[in-house]
Amino acid sequence: MNKNLKVNIAGVELKNPVLTASGTFGSGREYGEFVDLNKLGGVIVKGVSHTPWKGNATPRIAETHGGMLNSIGLQNPGARAFIQDDLPFLKRLDTKVIVNLCGHTIEQYVQVAQDFDGVDVDMFELNISCPNISEGGMAFGTDVKMVEAVVSSVKECVKAPLIVKLSPNVTDIAAIAVAAQRGGADAVSLINTVMGMKIDIHRRKPVLANKIGGLSGPAIKPVAVRMVWQVAKSVSIPVIGMGGISTGEDAIEFIMAGAAAIAVGTANFVNPTATVDILSGIESFMDRHGVKDLGEIRGIV
Repeated sequence: MNKNLKVNIAGVELKNPVLTASGTFGSGREYGEFVDLNKLGGVIVKGVSHTPWKGNATPRIAETHGGMLNSIGLQNPGARAFIQDDLPFLKRLDTKVIVNLCGHTIEQYVQVAQDFDGVDVDMFELNISCPNISEGGMAFGTDVKMVEAVVSSVKECVKAPLIVKLSPNVTDIAAIAVAAQRGGADAVSLINTVMGMKIDIHRRKPVLANKIGGLSGPAIKPVAVRMVWQVAKSVSIPVIGMGGISTGEDAIEFIMAGAAAIAVGTANFVNPTATVDILSGIESFMDRHGVKDLGEIRGIV
């Protein structure tokens, strides 16, 4: 059966809806020996900041039931190193390149956006779960006014479409999404990790050096599906869903909730071929159920 898996996100056509979640796939080079990256709709790279970030102290990864906690702290070598060392590899691929931007102040977000002025990338993803050091550490993505301010500031600096990645650690995710759209977001992606904690009862202390971290994996999928469904009904821009996607059927669930595309994260650590396996699962579902175009089932719930 002929199938149409193409997806249009803010004028950028993806060959299929399968993306990689930032922070779980590096720059893509790490997975190149396991996955034909050319088969993916796009690669969302690790977070990139204006200057190098060292990240948090170790231990900063902890396995949990149905997922994992991480407190990496967005360790990265900075925009200049990424553009010089990683981007040439990505640009050789037949897939879309999406750069995740991070910062601790609006000025830092603007600086890293300006670092990519004139650099050929397909889209940007703005990580607004970063702590705003100017406001006592509150994450940008938890306050509607801060969301609109940082999105509008970055939007002025970029020519490529801007995806805004939303934090689930809020009371009203739909209100945050609307604020992002009001600020100029071309799309939103959700959910980022849910804050969690694990305690070593034998050592009587938290497992993570940072005490708390972001929970990801299958354990958060029901929360993610609910939030994607809420946001898709609240905004008029495309929604990219993520959070615990491990199979093609998981991906279809997000699409039925309203997601235009999906991103695969923690599953990559368990199964290096998760992305292409999920793509194959989506195609199998379409064949079994006679779905010729994903638009037929998108947002039907």
